Amino acid sequence: MIHHSWNISPTAAIALQKELAGLVRQEPLAGPVETVAGADCAFVDGGRSIVAAVVLCEARTMTVLARAVEVRPCPFPYVPGLLSFREAPAVIAAVEKLPRRPDLLMCDGQGLAHPRGLGLACHVGLWLDMPTIGVAKSLLCGQHRDPGQARRGRAAIRYDGRVVGAALRTREGVRPLFISVGHRVTLADALAWTLRCTRGFRLPEPTRLAHQTVGKMKALHRPGADV
Repeated sequence: MIHHSWNISPTAAIALQKELAGLVRQEPLAGPVETVAGADCAFVDGGRSIVAAVVLCEARTMTVLARAVEVRPCPFPYVPGLLSFREAPAVIAAVEKLPRRPDLLMCDGQGLAHPRGLGLACHVGLWLDMPTIGVAKSLLCGQHRDPGQARRGRAAIRYDGRVVGAALRTREGVRPLFISVGHRVTLADALAWTLRCTRGFRLPEPTRLAHQTVGKMKALHRPGADV
């Protein structure tokens, strides 16, 4: 578990990422996974505030057990590669609102598949000392071959001479997701649980439901919305 100030400059944030990246642990999941949570974020009020939603699901059935939402100001500027300094505080606060601690957390964003090896899933995982997976919709760094069109098709993402994640086809014919270790899981764990939690859509259920929740909250913050 780590603690640091979120009120830092982009230059200091880059230095901190490099320091924290060495603390990320790639290791098999410890103990049974009975619950899986998904986290997603959206910016509102012209980017001045952030909405984070976390949906907790029963691991076997994907039944929703709880939802938590956090809305807070977002003072950190937009800087490519430093998204976790904008999103992580709200995600962490939302997770801490859940009635029980998830056994596994899927973050809509990068894990190790990040130029400095510290995407959102890594940052949140380190802060909470929780197994986390990065489930990203787009590739931030590295290259991969075509994973094929069939569900379960996969291809390693390589960056700077090492494997940092995998492109994974979760549904036949749809664009792949980009899966990487966040903290306290292996890439094999991350891929297996992403597929296990995917039920007919491109996104795994926990992050898909979190995305829906964020969308509803974002609509409430639009000018003129009926609240």
